[in-house]
Amino acid sequence: MMTPKFYKLNRQYLIDPANDMQTFLTDDNDVLVVNLPPRDGKSLTATKFPQWVLGIDPTIRIMTGSYNERLSTSFSKTVRNSIQEQKAQEETIVYNDVFLSTRIKYGDASVGLWSLGGSYTNNYLATSPTGTATGFCADLIIIDDLIKNAEEANNALVLDKHWDWFTDTMLSRLESGGKIMLIMTRWSSKDLAGRAIEELPNNGYKVKHINLKAKLKDGTMLCDDVLSLREFNRKTKTMSPEIASANYQQEPIDLKGVLYGEFKTYARYPKFKIIQSYTDTVDTGSDYLATFIYGVTFDNEAYILDVNYTKEPMEVTEPLLAKKLYQRKVNKAVIESNNGDRGFGRSVDRILKQEYKMNYTVIVPLTQSKKKEARILTNATWVMEHIFFPEGWENKWPGLYKNLKTYQREGKNKNNDAQDALTGVAEKTQFARKVNKLL
Repeated sequence: MMTPKFYKLNRQYLIDPANDMQTFLTDDNDVLVVNLPPRDGKSLTATKFPQWVLGIDPTIRIMTGSYNERLSTSFSKTVRNSIQEQKAQEETIVYNDVFLSTRIKYGDASVGLWSLGGSYTNNYLATSPTGTATGFCADLIIIDDLIKNAEEANNALVLDKHWDWFTDTMLSRLESGGKIMLIMTRWSSKDLAGRAIEELPNNGYKVKHINLKAKLKDGTMLCDDVLSLREFNRKTKTMSPEIASANYQQEPIDLKGVLYGEFKTYARYPKFKIIQSYTDTVDTGSDYLATFIYGVTFDNEAYILDVNYTKEPMEVTEPLLAKKLYQRKVNKAVIESNNGDRGFGRSVDRILKQEYKMNYTVIVPLTQSKKKEARILTNATWVMEHIFFPEGWENKWPGLYKNLKTYQREGKNKNNDAQDALTGVAEKTQFARKVNKLL
């Protein structure tokens, strides 16, 4: 009623999400994730929804979040000003033509925190990951576009901060039986929408997902009036393919810019000429210990037999690695020992000899002087072509699988320990190939 020039009756793609939002208020879903392309009414719908909610039930408390305080207060101001709008012309429909009794409380209408007339508490709070939600409890949380650009979408630390803010701050402010709506453009598989879809159901939340693409499968556009095919092609040709896919097609940028594609797998492994392992030890508290135990074939292909991928302390990982070296009858175990720290390798060697009475595993300390990132990028193609993982390894080692499959060619990855160790496997196996050729 209030925005008829945009919410036209022939725009079913706007009618359906609006109906889903209306139903969401009373259905059994806990979380509604709405992914829409640019210019298709994402932010406008996000501001209209809380206006409708407060008109239906003026006792509801709403908290909204955006990527910074300025944007979140702008969102709040839009909702507040719409409720306060005065009729200037008789034919113009304003909010109070629809909801006659809903009014902003006089003297309690600051930009980021305000109340409705007759309410015993504040009805609306605007916040952000850098803001505060102290003292406010919400029946409905609406989060609108936390990521502002591709740089943030490629920064694993920023994405983790968004998730921590959501789980530690926003969820703690949600009343029992409350609802959460995330309305945003998809950027990354690890953005707030992606993690909510993947992780919240495992914790008992029921999540509904609305996902609309600008260009449909049949080659037509979602709405030619808003974005024509000609304009879509012009815009996307000037962008990188990853950003265009994320913005317009809701395809996460990290799935387009990943370093590794498909890994080769095996059902049965062949005969090996040697069993080796490569370990990247822990340098800092946020690092993982990553070990690959692998067999090398006579034509110098590497078959992964076992892995260690953990953040457990050394008192756990030393005996664990020793046990696996013993069980897999490893001939040579290469252990990175940068910064002069060879204690880990010595401890593993001692445990092998004292507890397993085994002396056929040779511990080889290695000081790695080359830069990790350069080594990882240089060897990525070889890794995918010549290293084989066991079938079903995504279920056997899910943490490792997820880390390898989402590692970005460009951008700030949270850690690269598994990639470094896998690169070490590639380097050692390639070295064996070069020796064979010389012989």
